[in-house]
Parts: sequence; structure tokens; C-alpha cells
Amino acid sequence: MIESWRWYGPFDKITLPEIAQTGASGIVTALHEIPYGEVWPVETIAARKRQIEEAGFDWVVVESLPIHEDVKRGAGDLDRIFANYRQSLANLAANGIHTICYNFMPLLDWTRTDLAAPVARGGTCLRFSAPRMAAFEIHMLGRTEAEADYLPEVVQQAAIWFQRATEADRETLLNSIMAGLPGAYDRYDVPALREALKTYDGIGQDDLRAHYARFLQEVVPAAEDLGMRLCVHPDDPPRDILGLPRIVSDADDIAFILGAVDSPANGLTLCSGSLGANPANDVPAIARRFADRIHFAHLRNVRKDPDGSFEEAAHLEGDTDMVDLIAALLEEEARRRQTGRADAVIPFRPDHGHDLLSDAERGTHPGYPLIGRLRGLAELRGVARALSSGALSSGALSSRATA
Repeated sequence: MIESWRWYGPFDKITLPEIAQTGASGIVTALHEIPYGEVWPVETIAARKRQIEEAGFDWVVVESLPIHEDVKRGAGDLDRIFANYRQSLANLAANGIHTICYNFMPLLDWTRTDLAAPVARGGTCLRFSAPRMAAFEIHMLGRTEAEADYLPEVVQQAAIWFQRATEADRETLLNSIMAGLPGAYDRYDVPALREALKTYDGIGQDDLRAHYARFLQEVVPAAEDLGMRLCVHPDDPPRDILGLPRIVSDADDIAFILGAVDSPANGLTLCSGSLGANPANDVPAIARRFADRIHFAHLRNVRKDPDGSFEEAAHLEGDTDMVDLIAALLEEEARRRQTGRADAVIPFRPDHGHDLLSDAERGTHPGYPLIGRLRGLAELRGVARALSSGALSSGALSSRATA
């Protein structure tokens, strides 16, 4: 597997020379400064690629080439937007970049309610609190219908939290929920978010699926002609929030997407944290079922609570058997080599890490600290090396990791 690292370009407080010390060889990044729906100029792509290569890396994955909200709503000047997306793909291919990660989450990207939840032995992590999210939806946004989306005890806890919360507490919650949006666009205050949500009125799961299928029909053939691999990132969290449908949350969703346009260019970003937050998902089983269409992997772990809350665990802890998952990816790489596939090696990156030691002082993007991800990469690298050596079976190593 290709060890890679997400880098936010000019927005990132972690430098390329620092990333070099992690041992990663690949960079995962995007042109976050370009508004959604606009063409990525070939010259701008070339300049960013040159910067990455001069630092000793390969630009292995674009994360993300974002999809304009009009596509998800099925409205607006879609012909222009689809044409721009195809042109951006062509410009990336002209620069030798062929793997594109994207998501189809309406309005918001990954969503957390706490950006610095304490970890037992020190440090902090990202957390999704069902009671705080319910408080935001029901009491701050005034979506009383959201009570039906949460357990009764969660609704009660949400009311208590809201009654006790100060204005600063509520502002912190809003900022935490907005923190998952990359780049410099589309941050909302409460009134603006209410207005933005109205643009999705009447759009249910079937409608969103139809809009997604049209997107795939418009862009996958172009990607295939260019020798590119598109790979959708699962929903995070994998559940409806804010009254917005989520349609990339489990194995059935993935099967629909990959079948909507059945092409090697239409693939999956296997995110173990996003899928792992759904109690119904067996992440290693999902990886094996869709192995031939996995073009990129995000490896992280989560620990779930019965009320629907979850938090980021250390990479080899949490509810997902990370050893078995890495074994599944290595098995797929071996199959690809046997069949002569050009894309035999799967790039991966350590996803959301804990803020450890001096991480909190750096003010990096939430979930993307230096030391916490370095720890994660080292742990994942060790598992992959041990499995690749054949010295231990995945089952034996898994039992040792959890002992």
C-alpha cells in the first residue's frame, strides 16, 4: 500500500518538510482555494504538483474535487457544472493525476459536535455527541421534527444541555459542526444554515439517489476515457442529519452507487471511520465485498456509544478490527498483481488522529494533527509490514493487538 498524507496546501500549518519526516511518500491534497463548480486550471494543477514533487513526494490522490450543491439538488446550470467537472478531470489527467476522491453529502462535509474531547491517557479527539447534535437541530435550528430522529433519552439530554448552555457554548457547537467543511467557502451561522436547508426542501433519499446517478452518468465515461479512478467517500456520520438524506452509509448504498454506472472508473474510498460509525456495518466484510473497486483508503477507528454517539479512537483501538481490514486490502493488492492490474497498489492515509503532546498548540485543521497522525501512520505501517512478511496471520496479529 502507498503511505500517504493529507495536506491542505497553503491552508495547512504542517509543512511538506515536516510531512517528509513521517515516512509517507504520497500527498493527498486539492485546490481548496477554487470555488465549487469552477474549472481547475491546468497551470494551477501543474504548479501544485511541482511544489509537491520538489519536496520529494508524489501527488497520489486528489481529495477532493468537490461536487457543486446544485448537482445534489438537481437544479441550476447543470450542463455547465458537469462540463467544468469533466474539464477539471482532463486537466488533472494531463498532469498525470488519476485518482479522485469526492463525497456526495448534502450541504455539510464530515460533522462533529466536539473538536477536543478528552482522551483517557491525555490528548483530545473528535467526537459526535448525539445529545449535542439533537440540541443543535431541535433547539438552535428550531427543527422540532428532528425529535423523531433521536432516542427519547437523547432528546431529553439535548433539552438539558441547551438549557444549561451559555451563548459561548452554543457558538462553540456551531463552529464545531461547521469545521468539517474544507477550503474557504460555505461556512454558515444559524440563520444562514436555516436558509440553506430550505434549498433541500422536498428532496428525499430517492431524489438524491437520482441526482447522484445523473452525476455518475455525466462524468464516469469521461473518467474512464482518461484512465482515471473516481472514488466516493462514505457519509460521515453515516446517518441522516439536519433533515438531509445520506445515501453513502452502508453496503446497500455502495452497491447501488457502483451499479449505477458499472465501470472500474466508478469506485470507493474505503473510509473505515465513516463506515465504522454505523453499528450495522462490518467494515472488513464491506472491504472484501467491494475490494476490486476500492481505489483509496482512509484508515481510522471509532468507538461507538449505544445512544448514537461516537468518537475517534486510536487507530488500532475502537470497534473496527483494523488488522483484519488491512489484511483485506493486502489480499486485494495481491489479487490485482496476479491479474496484472495497473492500479495494483492502493494508496491509504492515516485519517483523523488524536491531538497529542504539542499538537494542540499548532492550530491545525481539526482531526489533522501532526503527532497524532504520525502515531497512526506508524501503527498502520507496522501492521501492514507484519502481515506482508507472512510471519503472522491476520487473526493471530489481531489477537495480539487487542490483548
